[in-house]
Amino acid sequence: MPSVKTIEVLIPAYNEEERISDTVSAILGMPEINGVLVVDDGSIDDTAIKARLAGAKVISLPANSGKGEALNRGVKELTAEIIVFLDADLGSSAAEAKRLIDPILSGIADMTIARFPKSKRKGGFGLVKRLAREGIRRHTGLVMESPLSGQRAMTRHVAEKTAPFATGFGVEVSMTITAARQGFRILEVPVNMRHNETGRNWKGFMHRGKQFWHVVLVLAGIGRRKRGAEC
Repeated sequence: MPSVKTIEVLIPAYNEEERISDTVSAILGMPEINGVLVVDDGSIDDTAIKARLAGAKVISLPANSGKGEALNRGVKELTAEIIVFLDADLGSSAAEAKRLIDPILSGIADMTIARFPKSKRKGGFGLVKRLAREGIRRHTGLVMESPLSGQRAMTRHVAEKTAPFATGFGVEVSMTITAARQGFRILEVPVNMRHNETGRNWKGFMHRGKQFWHVVLVLAGIGRRKRGAEC
């Protein structure tokens, strides 16, 4: 009989008091999960309190450092054989993480990436997604449907080999490229997850503008390192 692998979930969170309780509760309701760690990234609301009350272990950073840094801080605290990264705003749909975990447990993938259903709400114009997709394709040959998805499961070995993670919102693109270049098997998995989507408003455009810039910086850095290695 194969041994049972330990699984821990890491959630970076910033001002997510409205949905963090439901997210943590949904994850802890999965019998496969051995623990949830929430990294409170300098929130000014009750994110940390609500995460603890829901049953998560919480690390609170003194100031907002960005998603990548929150992941870097949190992953050092995990000891499980399989690590899952999830966003704080998934609510009850976080239980869909089982779809990401199963291919890792069965040994058909080293890293899985969630592919969300098509959004019913108009967001941006797809510029960031196209940039990320093309960057991944150029550097690895992979054609990704969801290059920016932060919902991922991976073996501890993959997490160790792809860390430290890029800062900011370029973390997913950097992680995918690093893992693919090292020969890890990456699989996109359809899920029925839901999160708070940014719309076509000022806040949404500001978020996507920052995301676009962070992805540009990640791809530029990878390009420079590649050229340096070829010299």
